[in-house]
Amino acid sequence: MAADAQEHLSRISRYQAALRERGLTGALLLNAVDAFYLSGTRQNGALWVPVEGEPVLLVRKSFARAKAESAVRDVRPFPPSRDLAQALGAAGKVGVAFEAVPAATLEWWRKQLPQAELVDAGILLREQRSVKSAAELETLREGARRICGVLREVPAFLRPGMRELDLSAEIESRLRRAGNEGVPRLRGFNAELFVGLAVAGTGASDPGYFDGPVVGRGLSAAYPQGASERPIGPGEPVLVDFTAVFGGYVVDMTRIAVCGALDARLERAFDVACAIQDEVARSLRPGVPGVELWEHARAMAEQARLGDAFMGPPGDQSRFVGHGVGLELDELPVLAPGFTAPLRAGQVVAVEPKFVFPGVGAVGIENTFVVAEGGGEKLTAAVPDEILRAPGA
Repeated sequence: MAADAQEHLSRISRYQAALRERGLTGALLLNAVDAFYLSGTRQNGALWVPVEGEPVLLVRKSFARAKAESAVRDVRPFPPSRDLAQALGAAGKVGVAFEAVPAATLEWWRKQLPQAELVDAGILLREQRSVKSAAELETLREGARRICGVLREVPAFLRPGMRELDLSAEIESRLRRAGNEGVPRLRGFNAELFVGLAVAGTGASDPGYFDGPVVGRGLSAAYPQGASERPIGPGEPVLVDFTAVFGGYVVDMTRIAVCGALDARLERAFDVACAIQDEVARSLRPGVPGVELWEHARAMAEQARLGDAFMGPPGDQSRFVGHGVGLELDELPVLAPGFTAPLRAGQVVAVEPKFVFPGVGAVGIENTFVVAEGGGEKLTAAVPDEILRAPGA
């Protein structure tokens, strides 16, 4: 069993209670991240969680590693298709995360489990996962400590004339040496993100497909996001927006840097972004709806006469000011229109008010917070919410 087996078994017990309350007979977890959250191993297979009794982990590869890591006691090699129904005994209404499983895979499982009615129940585990345990929060705090240790070093190696790509590569290298596990996982369909963004001037203000305020040009139309080969000029705002994955958990933060001095208009916009973040952070308390924080943030941007630049260039603005993080980058809760569910203690949110000015650049701030009774606990506080200033020549 894994060293933290009890943590995973507790998660399974709570999940079974949620399934029971929904009137389901069990759940079939086909998404690797969901299966890892409950079992403690990320191998290739499927996890069956009945409402009553022991879960069963069926593994295609690697069975040996899954057996060694899993908190689930019943780990079996994935059986032939003809034996699946008998192996699981799944019948009645069975929950599946429809949003995380391809239609072809879903149909295949429907054929293998003729006694089961597969129904969409992805929200149940997403809601459970959104509230972090003490062990998860400790992992996130360690990840925050490590990414802060790298981003605070940016002024030491940022120089005018270096390419966005070179700046990004330097940050990526330092994060990797600090233990970064790699690319953050996302749940959204066709959503993909590299380790992070290091973009400057007009390279930060170009629109793009990714649902975020700043996207970057990237290196080709095939992957149009992130750093380009464009050189960084003196006085340009350099937006450094990076994730780091430690123990499977994502920490997300943004800082603005500059070689020399920043234009007064951009300095003001940065100050407004910090003020919005601070207001939102103070309201990251249990019971507050996410939509309320979005509306307050947007109103502050409008009051500062920066509404047209808030969360993206005009016509390409993102409609959120914060998103949950954890095992995936796009978790619940979301501080956005339509998200009326009240916040819960222990949820972890990346708050990222940003302003984008076409032809000029982007400024903003992002920190990862824990929802708490006294307001958000800032995990990424080790780097002050200040512009990182490097030599201008």
